[in-house]
Amino acid sequence: MQDKSILIIGAGFAGLAAGIYAQMNGYRSQIYEMHTLPGGLCTAWKRKGYTIDGCIHWLVGSSPQSASNRIWREVGVAQGREFVNADEYMRYEGADGRTVIFYSNIDRLEQHLIALSPKDEAVIREFTRAVRLGIALDQQPTDQDAPLVKLGKAIRLGWTFLTCRKDLMRWMNTSTDQFVERIQDPLLREAFKSTWPSNFSMIFMAFTFSYLSDQNAGYPIGGSLPMSQALEQRYLGLGGQIHYSQRVEKILVEHDRAVGIRLADGSEVRAGRVISAADGHATIFDMLDGRYTDEKVREPYEKWPVFPSLVYVGLGVNRTFADEPKTVSGISFPLRQPQEIGGEQVERIDAHIFNQDPTLAPPGKTALTVMLTADYAYWKELGRDPAAYTEKKDQIARQIVAALEERFPGIGGQIEMVDVATPLTFERYTGNWKGSFEGFMITPENANVILKPMSQRLPGLENFYMCGQWVEPGGGLPTGIMSGRRLLQAVCKEDNQRFISRAD
Repeated sequence: MQDKSILIIGAGFAGLAAGIYAQMNGYRSQIYEMHTLPGGLCTAWKRKGYTIDGCIHWLVGSSPQSASNRIWREVGVAQGREFVNADEYMRYEGADGRTVIFYSNIDRLEQHLIALSPKDEAVIREFTRAVRLGIALDQQPTDQDAPLVKLGKAIRLGWTFLTCRKDLMRWMNTSTDQFVERIQDPLLREAFKSTWPSNFSMIFMAFTFSYLSDQNAGYPIGGSLPMSQALEQRYLGLGGQIHYSQRVEKILVEHDRAVGIRLADGSEVRAGRVISAADGHATIFDMLDGRYTDEKVREPYEKWPVFPSLVYVGLGVNRTFADEPKTVSGISFPLRQPQEIGGEQVERIDAHIFNQDPTLAPPGKTALTVMLTADYAYWKELGRDPAAYTEKKDQIARQIVAALEERFPGIGGQIEMVDVATPLTFERYTGNWKGSFEGFMITPENANVILKPMSQRLPGLENFYMCGQWVEPGGGLPTGIMSGRRLLQAVCKEDNQRFISRAD
């Protein structure tokens, strides 16, 4: 009889999801986490009464009418949570005085963009058709639907896939750069390019706006950490165990079978199965010493681009920003003069004002964040000199405050807290390869993983599995949950038992 014990490495969304579904299906699981908190990259931290949210902007599946909302109810995140649907995704302010407003509602967005650049009407309508296609594909049967309604939705969904497959494939195989080349207006071209990574598949931009327009990508009041804690409580409530401040150094293997883990203190723990929801590179090449790889396993780490590392600046401001719009991703504005910030040439600042969430700041005050892409190698070298590293962080804090003063006059005297996190911060707390915040990007070159997911196994190694963003390119919180769910479905199939999921 198969040993029903499972060890899980990592208490991020994927690891907690794997544990939740393991417990639901009668397995005895334990999670070992290097940090002191659940959630992995979905986290937040407090400074001087302010909460700096390190992750969430929107959550796909937030609408109770959405089929994907079920997974959030299964893992305990949706229950009792308030979501806010902002009218705007982002504002992109140009040096020419014009502003591109990426409205969440697709009809309003289409009208605004065409009014802004009539000569780009054809390409704008092409994009908005892709967004509307995504809305149609999101109309899936739900548990709340009556039988005939379910059948009708299933038929319409199947017909949409059948008739629009070529369009989906075209958008899947088009990068952001390829799309923006067709836009004539320079401001609109810049705005689209800044919204999404240059080599990322456009299908994800289109689908993001589909979810926003359908009010199925709301912001959860309270931000990231309460969601991670809800997952933790769901897992513990099902009888699981979490061991914090326990770094896993090695995965124990005997006769090409995973049998347990060795912790940093030298102690060993054994079980029938081992799941890594930790960093993929560390798992494969450090914990397993690169012994169980082939060309297919190595290719992503050798060739695929990863999401960039970040310099993440959190600020606490004695101001409500009531006169600024509530947005999903913030306001992007140009600097009067480009400048070097943290080793990168910066021409504009993206300020994410959390004026939609009063829980992140004391009354009458507001939390604000600025994200800057960063060169991991630059910070890794700088980190060898602690004094230089600290001074660079202090310099960045001063530069960001000065930059914000250009757009929000008087803010310099209202700032009560500044905190700077670097790629080394992300690496220290999550172990993420190159300090990346979301694993592998999906580009036109590897977009086939959407149709044929990466394997959650390694060649030649039994009783070992992986889940999370390193086997689910594109990343994201729903993907993490679905990755853990998909894995336990496979485990149940191996054991010839029916997979069980339930939303309490």
